[in-house]
This record gives sequence, C-alpha cells and structure tokens, in this order.
Amino acid sequence: MLMTSLPTVEVNPSTTASAAVIWLHGFGADGHDFESIIPQLNLPSSLPIRFIFPHAPMRNITRMGGNSMRAWFDIDTTQSLDADGIKKSTFQIKDLIQQEIDNGIPVERIVLAGFSQGGAIALNTALLYRKPLAGILALSTFLPVAEELGTKKSRANAGIPILVCHGNKDEVLPLAMGKAGFDTLKSHNYAVEWKEYDMAHGVCPQQIQDISAWFQKILK
Repeated sequence: MLMTSLPTVEVNPSTTASAAVIWLHGFGADGHDFESIIPQLNLPSSLPIRFIFPHAPMRNITRMGGNSMRAWFDIDTTQSLDADGIKKSTFQIKDLIQQEIDNGIPVERIVLAGFSQGGAIALNTALLYRKPLAGILALSTFLPVAEELGTKKSRANAGIPILVCHGNKDEVLPLAMGKAGFDTLKSHNYAVEWKEYDMAHGVCPQQIQDISAWFQKILK
C-alpha cells in the first residue's frame, strides 16, 4: 500500500518528458528551493526532463524545541538518526518514483537528487530500491545507510551512477561527513564521483555546470 502522496512542485519541459528528476530539498526549506536552478542548468532541448520537487512533511523537530518545520526526518540533540522518519520519507519517495513510472517515464530514466537531509533520503531510497534507476545526485549530505549496504543494497542499483558534491567550508554537514559517505560507496564498488567546491552549505555556479554535464552524461 502506497504512503500518502507528498505535495510537489512540478516543472515540465516544452516537449514530452523523456526523463524525470525527483529533487529533495534540505531541512527547513520546501519544494521551491531548487526550482530556480533549472534554467541555470542550460539543458539542451534534446533532453526534455520533468523536474519534481516534493515538499517534505511538517514535523516537530526535537533540536528546535519541538517547533514544526519541513523536514525529511527529526533532528535531536544527540545526533542519533531518526530511523522511523527516514523510513517513512523513503516510502514516500518510492511513491513518487512509481507515479513517474505510471506517467510513462521508464524507471531507468529517473534520477533521485537531494540536498542535505534530502540527499540522505535520496541515497537511502535509491541504494535499496529494487528497480534500476538512472542515478543519484547527493549534494552536501551524508550516507545514512552505511551499515546496511553489505546486506540490504539493491542488486538492481549496484552499478548506479552517483555524483557526490560537497563544500570544503560546510559548517552544517562538514566535508568529512560527505567524504566518509563517498569512501563507503567506493568501498562497495559503486560508480561514484566526488566533486569538492570552495563553498559553505549551499550551491555554486561551477557546481551547477557540473550537475548539468552529469545529467547529460547519464541521460544521453
């Protein structure tokens, strides 16, 4: 049974979409956060991509004194992971993947992308997903499933292209966290690339160019 569908911001190409990117925002943001990046990608008209930007659910955040914010999982003061929240968000993203398949996009032309918390959910979903996806774009994030990859990773996505991007001045999720995730993925023989930028917890122009080139490479 599918989880309750997430509300989304959807941006369609001028012609029929041949691929889809489901892009998850970070903590406290919403689905509009990365919408403005689409024109900056300068993707060719020969690659019509539908972009889906879901809004994370509103939830009470322990570290924020119980205040309600959009988040893919709770954050507490002990740095322990909210396994239940991650699991629920993962099921909701699987729901969105199935919606795109039902809309005529082949599963192997669906990319999961995410920033910060959203990147963690993108990784968690795709690495354990039982059908072959097109790729994972992990931005300024960490790997939440490191201990499970040995027993639960999906054979269907064992060769999935993964682009990991991180800023060397990131004070929210330090560079070492992103690099640790990359090293774990590499040790499990994933086709993973590492891109490091002179920036804090965000995006930069060179990164947007690199993302565009990567999209065009994996979806050519």
